[in-house]
Amino acid sequence: MTEVLLAVGTRKGLFIGRRRGHGPWEFDESPYFNAQAVYSVAIDPRGPRPRLLAGGDSAHWGPSVFHSDDLGRTWTEPPRPAVRFPKDTGASLERVWQLHPAAAEPDVVYAGTEPAALYRSVDRGESFELVRPLWEHPTRSRWVPGGGGEGLHTVLTDARDRAALTVAVSTAGVFRTTDGGASWAPSNSGVAAVFLPDPNPEFGQCVHKVARDAADPDRLYLQNHWGVYRSDDAGARWSDIGADLPSTFGFAVAAHPHRGDTAYVFPINADSDRVPADRRCRVFRTTDAGRTWEPLARGLPTGDHYGTVLRDALCTDDADPAGVYFGNRNGEVFASADDGDSWRQLAAHLPDVLCVRAALVG
Repeated sequence: MTEVLLAVGTRKGLFIGRRRGHGPWEFDESPYFNAQAVYSVAIDPRGPRPRLLAGGDSAHWGPSVFHSDDLGRTWTEPPRPAVRFPKDTGASLERVWQLHPAAAEPDVVYAGTEPAALYRSVDRGESFELVRPLWEHPTRSRWVPGGGGEGLHTVLTDARDRAALTVAVSTAGVFRTTDGGASWAPSNSGVAAVFLPDPNPEFGQCVHKVARDAADPDRLYLQNHWGVYRSDDAGARWSDIGADLPSTFGFAVAAHPHRGDTAYVFPINADSDRVPADRRCRVFRTTDAGRTWEPLARGLPTGDHYGTVLRDALCTDDADPAGVYFGNRNGEVFASADDGDSWRQLAAHLPDVLCVRAALVG
C-alpha cells in the first residue's frame, strides 16, 4: 500500500506525517530536532531505500545536515560537519536553506546556504564540497543580503543534462551553469528589481523561489519580490504572468508533478503587509502557464486570515492527482489530494512553518 510522507520543518523542530493509502493522516508523537529551526528538508527516493535529509539549526551548536534511512524515525549526524566553509573563504555557515537531490546523478545532492553558496555531495548528503566558481563569481562583492539574509534558497537540476543547474539567491537573482558549475552567468532578463534605482539590472533581483514545469523542462516559474514570471528558455528570458493575480508579491511557487503548464502560488498582500492577499487563505493555480489563475479555497479558512506562507512551505507530492501541501507562520498545515481542488487541515498550533516536503515512499 502506498505511503505518503510529509515532512514539516518549523522554527522548533521537524514534524513528520504519514498516510497509508486512503487512510487518515498520522503524525509522529514528538518533533525531531526539538527546539532547532529546520529550514530545509529533502526526500530522496533514489537508492535501495528513501533517504531524508534535514538542515537543522541549533541556537547552541549551530547548523548541521542530518540524514535518515528509515523514513525519519531515527537520524544520523556525520561526525564532521557535512557543510562547512573552507578557512580561506573567511566565511562561516549560518544556515542551510536548501537540500536538493540531483535529477540526473543518483548519489549527488546539492545544498544551498547562507552566506549564499552552493555545495555538492557525491555520497547522498553525508559530506559536501563548496562549488567555488559560484562562490568566487565576479559579481559577488555586489550582492546585497535581503531582509531574510543572503541565502541560496533554490537549486534546480535538469534530468536531461547533469551539467545544467539553475540557482536563485536573495538578493542576487537567478544564476545558471551549463558546464557543471565551472562557470556561472546571471539569468534575470525581464525580472524587475523595483527597489533599485535601475529596476532592470543584470543581477540583484530579490527572487523568492523558482520551480520547473513537469512537461517542458525549459519552462520555469518564478515568484519574485513583486512579480510572477515564466521562462520558456530555461531562464534566459522571463515574462510577467501575474496580471490575473490579486497580488504579485509572495514567496512560494510550486509546479504540478505531472501536468504541464500547471503551477501554484500563494499571493501575499505586499512586502509591507505580509499577510495573505485580501486577508483570504487561498492558493492560486494556473493550468495554462500563467495566462490565467484561479483561486483554490474549498476547505480552507473563510474569515480574515494572517498566515504567511514562506518560500519553501508550499509543495506537491508525486501522486496523480497530485497532493498539494502548504504550511504557514500561524503553525497551520493544509493538504489537498486532488490537485488543489479541495483542502483539509492536517495540523494547527505548530511553531512557524519554514518548509514542507512530501513524497510517495512505498
